[in-house]
Amino acid sequence: MFPMPPRTFRTNHTRIRDIFAAAVAVCIWLLPVVGAMGATEPPPPKAKQGAVLLKTDIMGVFAHPDDETGMAATLASYALGQGTVIANVYCTRGEGGGNMVGTHLGPALGILREAELRDCLARLGVRYCYFLDQADFFYTESSAATFAKWGKEETLRRLVRLVRTLQPEIIVTMNPAPNPGQHGHHQAAAILGVEAFAAAADPKRFPGQLTDEGLGTWQARKLYLSGDQGVTIATIQTTNMLAGGKSSADIAAEALSQHRSQGFGGFVNSPWLRRPQSFSLVKSVVPFLEKESDLLRGLPVSGAAQPLSPPLMPTASSGLSLRIMQRPAVERYRAWVKEQGLEHAAARFSPDLTVVAGVSNEVKLEVSNPGNAPLSGRLEVSVSAGWSADVSKSAVRLEAGGHEIVTVRTTPPPGAKQDVEMTAVMKRDEGEITAATRLHRVPRLMVPRGRTSPSINFTEDGWTRMARHSISHTSLAQGSTRDAADNSASFSVIHDGKTLYLDVEVKDDVLVSNISPNDIKGHWRSDSVEICIDPNGGSEDTLGCYKIGIFPFDTEGKVQASRDADAKQGPIEITAPGTRIASKRTADGYVIRAAIPFTEIGIAPRKARSLGFNIIIYDGDKRDAATGENINKSRIAWSPRSGVQGRPEDWGRIVLE
Repeated sequence: MFPMPPRTFRTNHTRIRDIFAAAVAVCIWLLPVVGAMGATEPPPPKAKQGAVLLKTDIMGVFAHPDDETGMAATLASYALGQGTVIANVYCTRGEGGGNMVGTHLGPALGILREAELRDCLARLGVRYCYFLDQADFFYTESSAATFAKWGKEETLRRLVRLVRTLQPEIIVTMNPAPNPGQHGHHQAAAILGVEAFAAAADPKRFPGQLTDEGLGTWQARKLYLSGDQGVTIATIQTTNMLAGGKSSADIAAEALSQHRSQGFGGFVNSPWLRRPQSFSLVKSVVPFLEKESDLLRGLPVSGAAQPLSPPLMPTASSGLSLRIMQRPAVERYRAWVKEQGLEHAAARFSPDLTVVAGVSNEVKLEVSNPGNAPLSGRLEVSVSAGWSADVSKSAVRLEAGGHEIVTVRTTPPPGAKQDVEMTAVMKRDEGEITAATRLHRVPRLMVPRGRTSPSINFTEDGWTRMARHSISHTSLAQGSTRDAADNSASFSVIHDGKTLYLDVEVKDDVLVSNISPNDIKGHWRSDSVEICIDPNGGSEDTLGCYKIGIFPFDTEGKVQASRDADAKQGPIEITAPGTRIASKRTADGYVIRAAIPFTEIGIAPRKARSLGFNIIIYDGDKRDAATGENINKSRIAWSPRSGVQGRPEDWGRIVLE
């Protein structure tokens, strides 16, 4: 071996020394930086737990999945724009609705709708979702029928538990007023939301939650009803831009489109969602204002909080008072708003009374004397020209604290079709007091008794000799029509003392048959005819009625029918085996015939006289409709009104001769 040259050794040694010195210098330079980073880095946030984890800003109370539609943009604005914690509570899972994307029905549909709802709420930024586990049984416009099925006290107990657990600052719910077209389940959800506002703060209500579940009472700070109906109106804009360059309306549209089983797939481009959304403040621990633009205005409030009295509360009169008595649902609503201190929220509620054409109808007036001395006056009643109004007693005298019911009999003139105003005036020396209501006229017809039973087959033309009754394309219950060729109808009806026979001829220029034989339900999804019969005439709900939805043709060309939202639901082969139906195509639409036994309607032969009755024609013009798709475009009816299918009070009347 040859020894390494000394110069080479010295050079390598020097390089190693230089590298080491440079590394030490870098470490010394980095020390203050690393130290500074260690000194300023915040500790990881402490995880929320217990009550802090559940603390909620806004709680929405609804009846079914998709009921958040009217305030979805507002929820997105708060949750995604401000980081607000939102919890939505639903009374049901919507298992009583239709299904436009498959065959799931009943509880299975509820599972599907819950999955769709959770996808929707995730996009809106709603953090929590809870259910009160009540049944979505069918469409009704009666809150009383709803609570008869649910059990009001038990449902309220479940909701109060959630309010006490989540401690929301705000409760937002629906409209509890029994307006035409307002689902009874929606009314019930709103009633529960209102009552939970006070009940959750009351230690006497559901005390077991306090003693056994570790909860405390909780007073929410504000209570809002959706829509413009209170004294403080909050208007929330929906076009404000959120992170990602989308508006709250855009996000709401995408979120709501997740409710595909309910036909919301087209909501992505809905201009309706871009309108400002309104809420009425009806209870509050912070002062009421005339207008506001922030639901969280005045919050948070520390310490104990007590609800304030809203402005413009009605005051009791010291003189005579006069009011027109309304339908049972409206009377209950009036008593409830008084009990809940919500008279100010009901000030814009304008109910009406149903009157039957061609007969004398009773309208009741209540006159009261809340004062301490006897009072008297003279009562006068007026209606539109051509309508009669006979008062049973015009001179009224009441002792202190007394009240009296006065009857007015009014008869709509032949051919009357429009709603009219009825005004009652109590005249006294000290002045006048006035009460008014709308009278909603429904049609009436006499049903002849045939000498022989007509055939529902199309092998004889006996029906052509019978009287026809028309349903115009303008007799709209929902949607819009172009002309008579688009959607109109005429019908004949006769009985033989045991069976009611109907012949319904429909004009429909685009007849669609997209319902398969194994999917005979939800007749509103396609072209169909609904026959509604109320054995009692004027019932509040459909629980005792007979309602049948008839598809003129399924996808295999066969007529099919199912009872819906009545006393006994399901395919008629099971629920109405005595009912017979037939259908035939025509050059401009189709004809349906039906024979319905009195026993299946729920009336005894030879004892039936006056029945509630309606025929509703459903039309959808989508030629390329998918099987099972909901294509409903319009609904016309012999007795038309929004939501009339669930409101027997507004059906017409037939009298069996």
